[in-house]
Amino acid sequence: MRAISGLWRWRHNPLRRTTDLAEAWLALAAILLVLVAAPLLGAVVGAAAQGALQQSVREQRQTRHEVAATVLKKLSRSPLEPDPETSSVRDPHSRVLADWTAPDGTPQHGAVTAALKSPHRGDHFTIWTDLHGRIVGRPLDSATATTHAVLAGFGAALMCAGLVEGGRRLLLWRMVRRRYARWDQAWDKAGPDWGRTGTGS
Repeated sequence: MRAISGLWRWRHNPLRRTTDLAEAWLALAAILLVLVAAPLLGAVVGAAAQGALQQSVREQRQTRHEVAATVLKKLSRSPLEPDPETSSVRDPHSRVLADWTAPDGTPQHGAVTAALKSPHRGDHFTIWTDLHGRIVGRPLDSATATTHAVLAGFGAALMCAGLVEGGRRLLLWRMVRRRYARWDQAWDKAGPDWGRTGTGS
């Protein structure tokens, strides 16, 4: 609004300089870019991210399978957790030696992390594997993918607005420096004679 009122104020003002009008137009252009280009870019980036992430969700649902595993014995803590005090007391996961059958029918055996607080031999739990029974992470769900896409779009819009504002400030800084340089030149011309009697006569 300040940019619009600035344009209106300088429209017929006899004290208006070219740089004043340029500053007002620059502010108006920056406002329009922030209000139009930033949301548009955010929507485009968000839509692209949504498409890519939802495609990843579909692929993971096709290639990852939830299978039942049976505990053979509890294993000691993971080598990545040497200090038992650093792990959360409420963490219900344990490392166990387990058997499971891959989706392709092959029997599998190995150390896995089970969502069991105190596992015993014969306990059952579920794990995610690929078609051949190798352990994989849980597939990405659609809601999480959408959340990531929204955040990507919002971040892109904010970055665009920041770049526009940064560009506006840089151009304004250069315009002010140029104005000060012109003032210095004008003062150098008028300065030696300023205030003397009979100057300009």
